[in-house]
Amino acid sequence: MAAANVRDVAALAGVSVGTVSNVLNASKPVAPATAARVQAAIDKLGFVRNESARQLRVGHSRTVGFTLLDIGNPFFTDIASAAEETLGRHGRSLVVGNSGDSIERERTHLDLFEEQRVAGLLITPVGRVYPRLERLRDRGSPVVLVDRHEPDRAFSSVSVDDRHGGFLAAAHLLDQGRRSLAFIGGPSELLQVTQRSAGAHDAVDARAGAEIRMIETEAMTAEEGRLAAERLLARPPRARPDAVFAANDLIALGVLQALIRAGVRVPDDIALIGYDDIYFASAAAIPLSSIRQPAADIGRTAAEVLLHEIENPDEGEYRHVVFQPELVIRESTA
Repeated sequence: MAAANVRDVAALAGVSVGTVSNVLNASKPVAPATAARVQAAIDKLGFVRNESARQLRVGHSRTVGFTLLDIGNPFFTDIASAAEETLGRHGRSLVVGNSGDSIERERTHLDLFEEQRVAGLLITPVGRVYPRLERLRDRGSPVVLVDRHEPDRAFSSVSVDDRHGGFLAAAHLLDQGRRSLAFIGGPSELLQVTQRSAGAHDAVDARAGAEIRMIETEAMTAEEGRLAAERLLARPPRARPDAVFAANDLIALGVLQALIRAGVRVPDDIALIGYDDIYFASAAAIPLSSIRQPAADIGRTAAEVLLHEIENPDEGEYRHVVFQPELVIRESTA
């Protein structure tokens, strides 16, 4: 049996093809009784719209792309979930591409999203992709930077004040009487890492007798945190820091695992704080202190900003929303 088309739906519902289109696309108001007849005809015929054909006609899709840094990090999945929910209420879907901190993978996802003529793009950039993003925007796909604040760029952004977050983390450790801090995170090219490290240095520089050193990781993962902690533990006990600030909670969890295995007491011997406040931070064997980022608010706001730009393509104004992080104290530092 041939698949039903829009004309079949219109004939069965006793309306015009244009009315069916208005119901499908929510492009113009349709009387509730008429819309109900159209929906009944769709259900009876088992009609499924040809999205590819529709996209060819109008020149763009109802899909929004999201290139995020690490789909294995609950912080980013929480952002994506909130963005998807917000977009869904406006008849749009979200397609996620995981760059995994890889410039090549990021480029591949951007190629795909450009080929698909996505309605808009959410992105946490890895590389220097701004010329590419400008091209996407100029072709009619607005771009919103997520977890990245760069007001000098011609893109809207939704982010958290990571420098202040780094300051909060280090200041808390110093307030607990710690004086020798280690910052574990990387790669150092990631803006989040440099900003959180800079904030920690701000706090240390303001305290007499305090010091901080960086232990760089290749990625923001628990495994990299474990390896970094093992390098730290290879030092004689007197040469070890008395506190660790991990650039995110996944790294902190890896550090915690290595410390517990080595018989190091947390927080007595080494205090430990992470960043993001993912669920697993509070559920760890020793609950982790962390810097909370409002992931759901970030995702929801980023989607709202992007929707506004999609629906107002000629406005030409860019918004920069910056949320403030929050210190959450648990047993790993208390």
